[in-house]
Amino acid sequence: MSDSSSSLGRTIKGGLDSAERASRDQILSLQRDRLAWSLRHAYENVPFYRRKFDEAGVHPSDLRDLSDLAKFPFTVKTDLRDNYPFNMFAVPREKLMRIHGSSGTTGKPIVVGYTAADIDMWADVVARSIRAAGVRPGMMVHVAYGYGLFTGGLGAHYGVERLGCTVVPMSGGMTDRQVQLINDFRPDAIMVTPSYMLALLDGFTKAGLDPRASSLKFGIFGAEPWTNAMREEIERDFALDATDIYGLSEVIGPGVAQECVETKDGLHIWEDHFLPEVIDPETGEVLPDGEKGELVFTSLTKEAFPIIRYRTRDLTRLLPGTARPGMRRMEKITGRSDDMIILRGVNVFPTQIEEILLAIEPCSGHYQLELTREGRMDEMTVHAEVREDAHASADLDVCAQRILARIKDTIGITTRIELHAPGGIERSATGKAKRIIDRRPKG
Repeated sequence: MSDSSSSLGRTIKGGLDSAERASRDQILSLQRDRLAWSLRHAYENVPFYRRKFDEAGVHPSDLRDLSDLAKFPFTVKTDLRDNYPFNMFAVPREKLMRIHGSSGTTGKPIVVGYTAADIDMWADVVARSIRAAGVRPGMMVHVAYGYGLFTGGLGAHYGVERLGCTVVPMSGGMTDRQVQLINDFRPDAIMVTPSYMLALLDGFTKAGLDPRASSLKFGIFGAEPWTNAMREEIERDFALDATDIYGLSEVIGPGVAQECVETKDGLHIWEDHFLPEVIDPETGEVLPDGEKGELVFTSLTKEAFPIIRYRTRDLTRLLPGTARPGMRRMEKITGRSDDMIILRGVNVFPTQIEEILLAIEPCSGHYQLELTREGRMDEMTVHAEVREDAHASADLDVCAQRILARIKDTIGITTRIELHAPGGIERSATGKAKRIIDRRPKG
């Protein structure tokens, strides 16, 4: 993308870039110009968007103000699958520098592509995110996100290099090896899923190492919802600052938004490149800032794979900027509309259970929710792990009753509970935790 304001936002090693210092009015002006370009680019170069806009009776020229974006149709995940593999691209395949795909394990993956300019922008926003998390040029960063088609590993990798840091491209798995290299190489920061960080905690314990004595000062965690209770556990057990990074392949990958280490009060969205909306998930109506709903993103500068009003299914609300006043924040994602369990008429999110477990000793952050059906009634069993340091001495019956009572009091449902010894909950090979096991009959 080329426009008169393209100089705004270039990463400056070691310091805030110009977009991070911009006022809210400057960001809004930039968004208007870039949104007009992005809508034209999608309409003129992606047959899917031309057809969708025409069917909705809108044209890029109808954009007069940012609020006019609400006139344009949404994009959903099935649209991307229906256009598999390359029909959503706005440039010829020969102009692509890289192709990535979603980390889904069933069906066709979501395929996304990047031009050289897209890769450059992506590296910039990830570098900006890493710096906001507390990392500085010259530090060493251990990247344990998966490499390959998944955007996490390479997205983090390029950002670490752009910031001027040393990258350890470890990828996922091989927990014992990860622990050894963290102990030997002494990196300053780690980028990984929060659930896999708990697996590394197990690895430190197994190796007889004190995680609080490790070199890690900063942890940048994403790719799955996690709670402030889990943040507190990770910060306590590793003696580091833990911040949240947000992204998804359909928008760009990691680096769409990031918590700032100085505030840890929600994720600042890099609004010079990604325009957020929050909508009522039932009606599609745009909600005012401060109201909770489904997060929607429109890309402002992507060349290869523009995305217009993409429904993420992530639930959050938009808030004013703090550490970066010109950029709005999104509240920490703690649930997705497609992860919501409806149990006997009550809406339940896995992160609600997580918060309860982490508030009760001796539970760790490893858990799964098993759904079954007996007759016409759905049942849920909470499988939770006990911490290594408390397993031998804990009164598990008392602990189980406390968990059941807390779930009943706070969520309003009756569940079953099974407490497991350390290591009793299956670990994911990909680093992303599988929280829900649905054994209910299909159909």
